[in-house]
Amino acid sequence: MKYGLTLWVAFFIGSQAFGQEMLNKIRNEASRTIRKDADTANWRWKRGGVFNANLSQGSLSNWAAGGDNFSLSVNSYFNYFLYYKKGRQNWDNNFDMNLGYVQTTSLGSRKNDDRFDILSKYGYKIDSTGKWYMSALFNFRSQYFDGYTFSNNVANFASSFLSPAYVFVSAGFDSKTSDKLSIFLSPVTARWTIVANNKLAAQGKYGVPKGQNVIQDVGLFATINHNNVIARNINYRGRLDLFSNYSNKPENIDVFMTNFFSFKINKYFSANYNLDLIYDDDVRLFGENKNSPGMQIKSMMGIGYTRPLTINKKMSSGVSKKEFR
Repeated sequence: MKYGLTLWVAFFIGSQAFGQEMLNKIRNEASRTIRKDADTANWRWKRGGVFNANLSQGSLSNWAAGGDNFSLSVNSYFNYFLYYKKGRQNWDNNFDMNLGYVQTTSLGSRKNDDRFDILSKYGYKIDSTGKWYMSALFNFRSQYFDGYTFSNNVANFASSFLSPAYVFVSAGFDSKTSDKLSIFLSPVTARWTIVANNKLAAQGKYGVPKGQNVIQDVGLFATINHNNVIARNINYRGRLDLFSNYSNKPENIDVFMTNFFSFKINKYFSANYNLDLIYDDDVRLFGENKNSPGMQIKSMMGIGYTRPLTINKKMSSGVSKKEFR
């Protein structure tokens, strides 16, 4: 998949316009009397999350149309967030984890989902509206267990813990037009791709040169985070990351996108849909000869147990207050 030079140029021009707009805002703000925020002296914390587990099972006996005699699938999703705000400072922390397992009589047992993601973003407000922040971002993404691809039901070792792993360190500007939407843009971002497993490193997997365990790239980075209640019982949580490598085909934009929809049935049960899209020009796992990149797609749907873990905590002048809901 190739996004083309035009997209990258538009993206770059957009970043320049964004930067110019920020400079104008900083200049305007410098000439104004800064109003002290009402909560400058207060520590404000908000923490919570959600846990979701889906279970599906099927069995056949003397079924003329054919199929597996038995199948069992378990999928889980866990999110925990910790947000901090004091005066002009803002610090967002998120931990996401997906784990899935499937068992069938014909194919045996294997995982069908495995990911953990840590995102931390610190921002300092640079205008009086509270919408623009000068920010620093850290992101770490990998998996827990060994992964395999299957060709003619033959398992081929493809991934493992920290193989691959991705680390982003970035500085830029963050726009928070509301509590539901955040847009972060950085013209200079360092990305490390890690393949800790020596067997995979010897094959030159995930864009890391053969025999090496780490490669560093520098490029343009943007991430969009959206969390919203679409309807009365429908929640959406999504994230889109875009990265352009300055030194290696900058026109080919790497994409990471995750979407999670929750359709609430009652207090503890909901229907859930998860859609992940990944495109990395350095990951050559597709095509007949497995020498070309392609869009990776993971789609999962299920009905299961959902438990919100929301705890709000505020601290002011030595007095603490907790709200559970």
